[in-house]
Amino acid sequence: MTEPERVEGRPRVVVADDHYLVREGVRRLLETSGMAVVAGAVGSADELLDAVRRLRPDVVITDIRMPGGPFRPGFEGIDAAHRIRADHPATGVVVLSQFSDALYAFEVFKHGAEGFAYLLKDRVGDLEELLGAVRAVAGGGSVIDPKVVEALMARHAVRGHRGEELTPRERDVLREMAHGRSNGGIARALHLSVSAVEKNVNSIFMKLELENSPDSHRRVAAVLAYLGG
Repeated sequence: MTEPERVEGRPRVVVADDHYLVREGVRRLLETSGMAVVAGAVGSADELLDAVRRLRPDVVITDIRMPGGPFRPGFEGIDAAHRIRADHPATGVVVLSQFSDALYAFEVFKHGAEGFAYLLKDRVGDLEELLGAVRAVAGGGSVIDPKVVEALMARHAVRGHRGEELTPRERDVLREMAHGRSNGGIARALHLSVSAVEKNVNSIFMKLELENSPDSHRRVAAVLAYLGG
């Protein structure tokens, strides 16, 4: 099979999933969009590591569980993702999962959020969500599926948390931060001014006693720190 040529402005992607229909569905969705070049599609962790070594993609999209590799059972995709980021720091990783459980999200981001995204599999059919995650990790940013954030925030609200309670607006901004959006993107999504968003972001960091930072991966890390606190 001839290796696809690199196309300027379109990230090269390797798709990994042991379920053929999911793998082919993601591949065809990306190819049909014309916004990405699929360099390879594989069905195991071993094949994924080999494909990344040979093809040097900009982004990997991987299932959370796959056969193969010297990895923990049930966490093969996550462990492979960490290996890829360690060996190929320029390659971003989008982890797909059917689980909104906090455990898997924290496993993905446990060494840092930069270059990682965690999406639920039912997002695969939403092209903009998938492409948004691909673009984010290709640039070193981070994304957490909004449904995962909602589930974590609901659990967190029941448990309570340290410090002063966030206002409803600050919680809205926190959700958008988790989605990887800049202050301008949050402003557009919530129909606020950029200055209003900046005020809410500063308040969130102050209440959570976290360093204010414009870096998207640190913002996502802050969300995780809050939800895990």
